[in-house]
Amino acid sequence: MARVKRGMTAHVKHKKILKLAKGYRESNHALYRIALEKVEKGLQYAYRDRRKKKSNFRALWIQRINAGVREYGLTYSKFINGLNKAGIEMDRKILADLAMNQPAAFAKVVDSVKAALKA
Repeated sequence: MARVKRGMTAHVKHKKILKLAKGYRESNHALYRIALEKVEKGLQYAYRDRRKKKSNFRALWIQRINAGVREYGLTYSKFINGLNKAGIEMDRKILADLAMNQPAAFAKVVDSVKAALKA
C-alpha cells in the first residue's frame, strides 16, 4: 500500500486556524498549538455570548423603561402591572425606544397606565 504524505493537508489545516487567530496578541496568533487553543476558546465564547446577548438587551430595555417611568412617579414593576391591567401589549424593546426617542408618545402610554392603576 502506498504511503500517504500529509504535509499539504496539515499545512491547509494550520493556515485555517491561524487565519481565525488573526488579531490575537503575542504568540496566540503565530504558533499553531497555542492558536488552536485560543481559537477553540474564542468560538466557545462566541457561541455562549450569542445567546447571552438577548438577555443583555432585555436588561438594557428594562433600565431604559425604568428611567423613563420614574420621571412620571412610577417604578418599573408598577408600570408593567399597569400595562397588563390596561391591556396594552407592547414589548419592552418598543417601550424602551419610545422612552428614549419619542417622549410625547411614551407620556401617553404612561397616562393610560396610571388611569388603569387608579381604576
